[in-house]
Amino acid sequence: MKDIHKNPIVYYVGIPAVVALWPLLVWLVYLPNVGKEFSKINESYQKAQKAAEDILTLDPVRLDFAEAAKKSSEFDYAVVIERTARLCEISTSNYTFRSDRVVKSKGQKIQGARVTLNQIDVTKFSKFLSELRFRWPNLECSQLKLTHLKGGQKDSWKVDMDLKYYY
Repeated sequence: MKDIHKNPIVYYVGIPAVVALWPLLVWLVYLPNVGKEFSKINESYQKAQKAAEDILTLDPVRLDFAEAAKKSSEFDYAVVIERTARLCEISTSNYTFRSDRVVKSKGQKIQGARVTLNQIDVTKFSKFLSELRFRWPNLECSQLKLTHLKGGQKDSWKVDMDLKYYY
């Protein structure tokens, strides 16, 4: 066994036999597995495509925000708050906001704002906040204060939010 590498039969018969078995192994073992994996991936792709179409039919506004974000790279609180309030059916008389100037801190630009929502129910507020966070991932709510309004409806709140946008 020590001198097997000196035997010429290994080089003339053994190595060509291994080289001839390689395509046979690929044809019999690997190609059927590739076909099965391709069909699984294709099926998964079809399901994902269907889910994407369902999302776009349920929430077509997502495309509008994506196109608006591409057109204007600058963040503007006035536009963002107004669009989100309109989307959440909050009238302009029920909210106020004040934005601060852009400050550079540790090499990053930050702009703050104070948003006040008057006489709003919890459902509209949660939709408003989730839409803001969904559309603008760099927007952070640093402080939130909910105050229950007495009289009138049971689900009537005043909401004060401090927001920060990181450029």
